[in-house]
Amino acid sequence: QVQLVEAGGGSVEAGDSLRLSCAAPGRSLSGYAMGWFRQAPGKEREFVASIGRSAGSDVYADSVKGRFTISRDNAKITVYLQMNSLKPEDTAVYYCAADHYWPVSATSDYWGQGTQVTVSS
Repeated sequence: QVQLVEAGGGSVEAGDSLRLSCAAPGRSLSGYAMGWFRQAPGKEREFVASIGRSAGSDVYADSVKGRFTISRDNAKITVYLQMNSLKPEDTAVYYCAADHYWPVSATSDYWGQGTQVTVSS
C-alpha cells in the first residue's frame, strides 16, 4: 500500500504560480510512474500530467501544456507539479496518483487525498 500526501494548494490570482508536491512518507516513489489529476465542481476527474520512472517521460494534457511542469526527486521521495500562468479554469482539487504503469490513468492504484487550488480572475 502506498499512501500519498499532497501539499501546496491555495488561493491565487490569475497569472500567478503555485507548486504542488506529493510524497509518500517513509518510502521511495522511484519504482512508480506518477501523475496529477484534477476535479472541478460538477466535472469528472481529468488527467493533468504524468511522469515515468526515468527522465524525459513526462506527458501533459493539452490544457496545461507549456504552463505546467511535472518533475520528481527520487532522493526525496517527492513529485512536483509546477503551475505557472494559472487561469480561473485551473480551479479544482488536484490529486496525486501512483501506478506501476506509465502514463498513470484514472484507474491508478494509489491516490492522495487531494489539495484545493483556487484561481480568481
